[in-house]
Amino acid sequence: MSLINPGFGLVIWMTLAFGVLLWVLAKFAWPAITSALEEREKSIEEALLSAEKAKEAMEKLKVGNEELIREAKDERDTILREARALKEKMINEAKEKAQVSADKIVESARERIESEKKAALVEIKNTIATYSIDIAEKILREELKDKKKQTEYAVKLLNETSLN
Repeated sequence: MSLINPGFGLVIWMTLAFGVLLWVLAKFAWPAITSALEEREKSIEEALLSAEKAKEAMEKLKVGNEELIREAKDERDTILREARALKEKMINEAKEKAQVSADKIVESARERIESEKKAALVEIKNTIATYSIDIAEKILREELKDKKKQTEYAVKLLNETSLN
């Protein structure tokens, strides 16, 4: 039962020991503990500030990266537009060259056809002239006295003569 009801001397000694302990702690431990807590508080504040600065820097980098990506996309679109324009230009130039070449070939063929046509007409004219001279010569050899006879003979010669 003595533990439940402490004696008066024990209370005094316990109070004196507790007071000494408080004085030793106040003199030596609490300044160290409070300074350590203050340093810890400062380091936490500095860490929070640097984290905030890092967050702001990351935001700036994110904005910068988005700007770079947008610029890269714009440049890509520009390059693609220029490539398409160059492709169209090259296709149009090739079409124009092909058209010019085809026109030259057609013109050359027309000229060749025209010259062959003229040569055929000249040959036909020469053949007709030769036949006409032959017919005229044969008519002149016959008796030129009778008109009816001359006409019959001319018709007969025309029927005999082929234009092939």
